[in-house]
Amino acid sequence: MDVETAVAEAFREEWGQVVATLIRVTGDWDLAEECAQEAFALALRTWPRDGVPRKPGAWLTTAARNRATDRLRRDAVGAAKLEEAGRVHVPEGGESDDSGVTDDRLRLIFTCCHPALATEAQVALALRTLAGLSTAEIARAFLVPEATMSQRLVRVKRKIRHARIPYRVPPAHLLPERTNAVLGVLYLTFNEGYSASAGPDLQRPDLAAEAVRLARVLAGLMPDEPEALGLLALLLLQHARRATRVGEEGELVPLEEQDRTRWDTEAITEGTQVLETALRRRRPGPYQIQAAIAACHATATRAADTDWPQIAGLYRELRKFVPSAVVALNRAVAVGMADGPEAGLALLDELDLANYHLLPATRADFLRRLGRHDEAARSYAAARELAPTDAERAYLTRRISETLSFRAAPVRREDEPRPEETP
Repeated sequence: MDVETAVAEAFREEWGQVVATLIRVTGDWDLAEECAQEAFALALRTWPRDGVPRKPGAWLTTAARNRATDRLRRDAVGAAKLEEAGRVHVPEGGESDDSGVTDDRLRLIFTCCHPALATEAQVALALRTLAGLSTAEIARAFLVPEATMSQRLVRVKRKIRHARIPYRVPPAHLLPERTNAVLGVLYLTFNEGYSASAGPDLQRPDLAAEAVRLARVLAGLMPDEPEALGLLALLLLQHARRATRVGEEGELVPLEEQDRTRWDTEAITEGTQVLETALRRRRPGPYQIQAAIAACHATATRAADTDWPQIAGLYRELRKFVPSAVVALNRAVAVGMADGPEAGLALLDELDLANYHLLPATRADFLRRLGRHDEAARSYAAARELAPTDAERAYLTRRISETLSFRAAPVRREDEPRPEETP
């Protein structure tokens, strides 16, 4: 394994633990992140000469701690923290407490999700600590501008510092008050890896797989929590399609064009079984409903067999829990597929999703099915201007070309692609 690969692997596996250790020691989120970044940069410079250490995580934590110590030594205000930092050792194994959470990464998520912080802030901080996501990546996950997310992160870090909010895992009886935020972290972490928002050359499938693993651990920790089971089912059913979502040249492959024979049938079977277990608890929630929608897609042997009326009904129920415009957009897709494109367009006209590329993309698909190809091409072009990745822009460019070629054939062919729901 070359050094760059070793450092990249260490970043995926150790970033969260390194940052968490420094936050616990210094109480300064920005200092912890900066020193962790310096430690990884130092690894790139020294590992080619000295070799990859036997325990990269311990090496990186020590290097980052030393950087933090140097910074604090230069700051008279940090004298007390310096004394504490000098006493910190790099643990050989997981910490011991009465939380019952033994998985290191899951501990980090529960630690970030402090109830004194707004849920959105909890999730954003956990995404930053768990996976080292950039501010831009977190902003995309929340559908807000990068500058807005940057300001939010600054404010929440300031609140943590001024309110002296402790950075530690709560005892077991307090875990439930953090569960919803933890579920949100795992969901958005999966989506970041699954959607590859950084582009086809920078896909992060490790994030999706890690989210599935952590969801499985959480479901085992809370077997009577139906939403934990629902999230695990949802991620399994979505992850079952991972091999077919991107083509050989990195192009986006929409759901209806994917080779269903290549889907992971074991994951689909497990996902549906976990969903059934969750539904037997008779306490429905948003993750269970989304898992049921994913199951409708995953169990249809052909795109034409998809039960769109059922999916539309499930989205109607989902809106009761998550009354967002994105959910409304997905419901419009399902209604358009079940009742016709005119019905879908009518619902799209009610939505306010400025700068969200899937709104004009969905409108374009409905217009194309109605034979209104010039309007469809313009909507596809508008979607392409807003699309965040090269893969999506390439897909929309292809759609424009295909749509213009259909001008002389207003009736939709049976084998034409259909609108795809958002992840």
